[in-house]
Amino acid sequence: MTVLFLVVLVDMLGFTIVIPFLTYFVQDLASGQGINDVGSRDFWVGVVIAVYSLAQFLFTPILGSLSDRLGRRPVIMFGLVSNSVFFIVFGLSNSLEMAIIARFLSGAGNGNIAVARAYIGDISTTEMIPRRMGMLGAAFGLGFMIGPFIGGILSDPATGIGGIFDTDFWREYEYLLPCIFSSLLSLISLSLAYFWLEESLDPKEESGVRESSLKKLTDTFSNIISVLKIPVISTLVLINFLFLMAFSMMHGTFILFTAMSVDSGGLGWSEMENGWIFAFIGLLGVIVQGGLIGPLSDRFGMHRLMILGTVLCGLGIASLPYVPSESAWLILGSSAGLAIGNGLFSPTQSSLLTFEAQNGGHELGMVMGAQEGYGALARILGPLLAAYLWSVTVEGTGIWTFHTCFRVAGVIFLLAVSLQLTLGLKEEST
Repeated sequence: MTVLFLVVLVDMLGFTIVIPFLTYFVQDLASGQGINDVGSRDFWVGVVIAVYSLAQFLFTPILGSLSDRLGRRPVIMFGLVSNSVFFIVFGLSNSLEMAIIARFLSGAGNGNIAVARAYIGDISTTEMIPRRMGMLGAAFGLGFMIGPFIGGILSDPATGIGGIFDTDFWREYEYLLPCIFSSLLSLISLSLAYFWLEESLDPKEESGVRESSLKKLTDTFSNIISVLKIPVISTLVLINFLFLMAFSMMHGTFILFTAMSVDSGGLGWSEMENGWIFAFIGLLGVIVQGGLIGPLSDRFGMHRLMILGTVLCGLGIASLPYVPSESAWLILGSSAGLAIGNGLFSPTQSSLLTFEAQNGGHELGMVMGAQEGYGALARILGPLLAAYLWSVTVEGTGIWTFHTCFRVAGVIFLLAVSLQLTLGLKEEST
């Protein structure tokens, strides 16, 4: 668990470094290609965010299924190699097309989240799972806290750092430095996995591995569909889908709102200020998932915590665009709601799904891989829906303003809560 924690932490540090500058980067690329209309330009932010998840939707279930056959360790290492290469390609992008291709290929190789959760299921007893899922969540939160802060500092080094970076090259590629740093972190994580991460599964027979790619693909998508036919598990997967769809709606629009000028209703923030607020969100995630989730699960039960997390996250995201520029500090309240809510939801939902899969005798890698596949689909639809709503309402008036996408996210959270209230879980009776 210590090695897995470090691998996931370093991997998440690299991944979250792009958060503060991705919106600004895509806006610059779009403007450079003559897309100057605010709605049309900002729509591409959602597209670049969504294309990463599209690749995960297509390939993560395959990687999850392969990890059941080939082992967890090689799949985790493959994802780290993919990150190392395509982060640099993304930083060198000089067109929207190049940025989209780089993000797609990075997402295609990175199935680490599903495989890491399956790894925990392999090596843990029932009593250990909630706390260990919380440890994994704490690694995400710690990466989420430090990564965006580093990304904000390293963005535009020619202006922000100066010295050896005050050159025409770094002015042209102002977001390359954080991408290089992210790539190096993935290489560090790769070395940790190579030297110290042991395989959690027994090696499979060679004959069992030599299946055609077409059969693997067919079997994987068959598994994805079959998961929806399993009672309780299907509901948990759908709850996770709705939660992630609503949560991912703010991935692009959060910074679109904070970066928007004060005259237009935004906060007028830079990459650095956005890095600070995401560091705050990550800090709360570490506290909740790293220290509080175990005792809270023991006292209140995971089902109740999952519901509470969904409600808090929905309130936090729905209230974001109502933060006034003259009292920007109020965004800490909305951010705390979405951070604590996500911190309560993620480990409890993953633990409940693990219990149901194991109690029902279902293949854990297949179930987790399917959930991550549907989660990736949610992370495709969420940013695209938010980008569309933002593009058609950002300059609107009356009730149809940039607030709309945040309100819609709140309604989706309500749907997730209503499904959670219908669940009958074995965990609640033991």
